[in-house]
Amino acid sequence: MSTTLATPARAQAATYAVLFAVTGGHLINDTLQAVLLSIYPILRDLHGLTFTQVGLITLTFQATASVLQPMIGLYTDRKPLPYSLPFAPALTLAGLVLVGLATSYAVLLVAAALIGIGSSIFHPEASRLARLSSGGRFGFAQSLFQVGGNLGTSLGPLLAAFIVVPHGQISVAWLAGFALISVGILSYAGSWYSHHLSPAGGGRKVVAVAPLPRRLVVTSLAILLCLMFSKFVYTSSMSSFLTFYLIETFQLSPEEAQIDLFIYLAAFAAGTLLGGPIGDKIGRKAVIWFSVLGALPFTLALPYANHFWTVALSIPIGFILASAFSAMLVYAQELMPGRVGLVSGLFFGLAFGIGGIGAALLGSLADYTSISFVYHICSFLPAIGLLTMFLPNRKQLEAAQSIG
Repeated sequence: MSTTLATPARAQAATYAVLFAVTGGHLINDTLQAVLLSIYPILRDLHGLTFTQVGLITLTFQATASVLQPMIGLYTDRKPLPYSLPFAPALTLAGLVLVGLATSYAVLLVAAALIGIGSSIFHPEASRLARLSSGGRFGFAQSLFQVGGNLGTSLGPLLAAFIVVPHGQISVAWLAGFALISVGILSYAGSWYSHHLSPAGGGRKVVAVAPLPRRLVVTSLAILLCLMFSKFVYTSSMSSFLTFYLIETFQLSPEEAQIDLFIYLAAFAAGTLLGGPIGDKIGRKAVIWFSVLGALPFTLALPYANHFWTVALSIPIGFILASAFSAMLVYAQELMPGRVGLVSGLFFGLAFGIGGIGAALLGSLADYTSISFVYHICSFLPAIGLLTMFLPNRKQLEAAQSIG
């Protein structure tokens, strides 16, 4: 009797071990990405870059990820590639080494592209694996997976402040050791994934179905993309330019600005855990409402705040906006069942693409006006959250599914 009960328990423990492994891989992946974003002030001083050139580094990194992710997701919906997971941090490793050794702007762009390609390979399969190892708790699994990434994003500025700032650009290459750890972790996850897909592991091909009317799916996806534009352009303004804003507006040192950026990113990481589990209980639409429009009062106040209140306001902004993505992604996966890879690749790709284009445009705007003006303009972006009223709720989706 005890053996019979222990077998499912062991299987469940193994499943959660994989979920935590892929979350750990996400943490390392996004930590190393955030290091690149966090050392912009150092790179600008060393290489004499303009804000436009800084924005183009972000665009290169995020565009490579955004273009490739949907294609990789579409391909892996048909032919999963479990062992592509450890290959992704290997590319990130190469990019970090190049950043550490770069002597020209062109090499920095190549390094950013390598890091972006690594992310493009990682996210679709990792998101699918998080869902596969969720035990049916899709919102929880996606939120946990996302919190790994957002926690990593918050740790990046600390590594920059305490390693790169004191030791210089070459120390970026030292961080490649973290990528090696990720290769090992994701090799384990890929092995479980491969076994699960095999006939011996009980795997079978996933058949794509479209139970919802096409018009409803297209309209809902279009609204979600508008909401993602609002979220990711604003968060791009924070992750790419908040340190510059703090340094220029309040005369902080780069180390002090990095710590303030960490506070915002830590709040962002903490908020990520809310969206998925709450959406599992009360519906994704309610979470999306709060996670986009709820940040508006705080973003409107931020450009007029002093240093203390700027940092204080960044906490609810990051916390509220963070809960959006998991809810949006699971909502979209429910719109298109059987297309987890495509939806994940599309949404992660658009997240990178929108953020990259936003960073490039905001960088140019800052060059022609001021970094303060950028934050005045961006403060209105969460108002786009009003479009959430046109998304169908859970009952409407179920009714449309039964009709379709």
